[in-house]
Amino acid sequence: MHRPVLLVIAHGSRDPRHAATVHALVRRVRALRPGVRVETGFLDFDTPSVPDVLDRLDTEGVRDVVALPLLLTRAFHAKADIPAVLDRAPARLDIRLADVLGPSPLLLATLERRLYEAGLSPADRSSTGLVLASAGSTDPEAIAVIAEIARELRHTGWCAVRPAFASAALPRTEDAVRALRAEGVRRVAVAPYVIAPGFLPDRIARGAAQADVLSDVLGAAPELARLLLQRYEQARSGAGRPLLSA
Repeated sequence: MHRPVLLVIAHGSRDPRHAATVHALVRRVRALRPGVRVETGFLDFDTPSVPDVLDRLDTEGVRDVVALPLLLTRAFHAKADIPAVLDRAPARLDIRLADVLGPSPLLLATLERRLYEAGLSPADRSSTGLVLASAGSTDPEAIAVIAEIARELRHTGWCAVRPAFASAALPRTEDAVRALRAEGVRRVAVAPYVIAPGFLPDRIARGAAQADVLSDVLGAAPELARLLLQRYEQARSGAGRPLLSA
């Protein structure tokens, strides 16, 4: 059966750890689904750029592409930047835009994986306050999604959960940690709700200086790779956003 090319679209960063993490994740996706061709394109800073990948696919005679934003929420990049880039793609490419990754139970499973790797155990939940630290956004929809995820996590056994943001919105990570301490929470864990290392994750880490536990970024976790393929299949079956060109 014909399968469209999966084009994973990452933001890009001046920090080389970002691209290294994206490529590691894409390698895991390829290993899970050898029958799917997976390409990576970056919006900024790193290469190859999204337009360069699309031009190459067109030159090779590829016609069907699923473009998958490597983003956790539908903020500016998902609503504006990526559609604008894809709208300028070669006209012969049929491109379906997959949904962003979040929210998803697989993201929460990845978050828990990183917390357990950082030293927590399931038995620690009831005595641990959790700071869900995201990159931040000026988009109210994206902020509301993070707040809702924090509320959902509160019902999974953590004694308290607070959202925090590295930019564009408040509170900051350090403020959320202090607020939990003021409530009498003795153990505080900070969970970065970001995919790859970079400037804003480093800011989250600095803000977690007074926390007891800081987990790693989501990274190239197996759950995240499965989520990428889930979004790919949803878009391929018609559940994604409309074709951008035909």
